[in-house]
Amino acid sequence: MIHETAQIHPSAVVEEGAIIGANVKIGPFCFVDSKVEIGEGTELTSHVVVKGPTLIGKENKIYQFASIGEECQDLKYAGEDTRLEIGDRNMIRESVTMHRGTVQDGGLTKVGSDNLFMINAHVAHDCMIGDRCIFANNATLAGHVKVGNHAIIGGMSAIHQFCEIGEHCMLGGGSIVVKDVPPYVMAQGNHCAPFGINIEGLKRRGFEKPALHAIRRAYKEIYRLGKTLDEAKQAIADIAKDHPEVQAYVDFFARSKRGIIR
Repeated sequence: MIHETAQIHPSAVVEEGAIIGANVKIGPFCFVDSKVEIGEGTELTSHVVVKGPTLIGKENKIYQFASIGEECQDLKYAGEDTRLEIGDRNMIRESVTMHRGTVQDGGLTKVGSDNLFMINAHVAHDCMIGDRCIFANNATLAGHVKVGNHAIIGGMSAIHQFCEIGEHCMLGGGSIVVKDVPPYVMAQGNHCAPFGINIEGLKRRGFEKPALHAIRRAYKEIYRLGKTLDEAKQAIADIAKDHPEVQAYVDFFARSKRGIIR
């Protein structure tokens, strides 16, 4: 079903069965397969391939040579009907690749809203990405990676499968991440190591001084006082009783499976 206000270039191929919303623009030489739904106001500039099952939300802009919803690169994949879901107002730049999930992990790759994916970024199968994140050129996520809200992944960075990047993190360019990165942390290197708190980013997002001081205290408990992680967890849980922003650490540690960078 194609909405009457959609604009589709004569050279584009939109298979029967695709659902194309109001005011969608599909530019020259795009391909949209039958199991794709594209929400209102989204634009495919040109030469974009979208395969499905894939759901794309509203007001996204996808640039040339992006490959969205392709079969994943996991050798276990055997043609199952897995999905990719993309939220609203994402900017997906040239040559970005996003793959559908696998049945071994729920069958879903999911991208939130208001994210920027710069040139050649890769989102592998079963990744879960939050909102308002930035992925710089050539940032690469392996399968099953989770990325929290407001995270920034530097150019040429690579994140190992099953790792989690906490909310408000900032990873410097060229980082190789093989363990989980707790919330609010700045980190960089091969292997990725912590360098402090993303203070400037937190200030821009409206964190007040008491919250910033509490987050700094929590960081010191993990990285500066020579404590074991179990000792630091208890101290952080105590801080979180008075500062809800620190609860993000507590929740993150409860989920972490690969251990954290230290």
